[in-house]
Amino acid sequence: MTIILGEKVLLTVSQRYLKTNDPMPMLRPPDLVSIDEVGEIVALLPKDMAEVKFRRGTFLLRLDHLKSEHSMLPD
Repeated sequence: MTIILGEKVLLTVSQRYLKTNDPMPMLRPPDLVSIDEVGEIVALLPKDMAEVKFRRGTFLLRLDHLKSEHSMLPD
């Protein structure tokens, strides 16, 4: 899956915790982001990671745990 900056994505795998993108990252509870919530890619990072901005914060997530919002639209 190819992801670009600014793309809208959905979380596809529930997380055990969420890692913030702060200079000193913190682990946050997973219920801050629901599976059906749409986020926006704000940065692509090494090791198949991305910074994703959601309503309740910006978190570091693996790319394989994300799905493009466009792939959810009917053809």
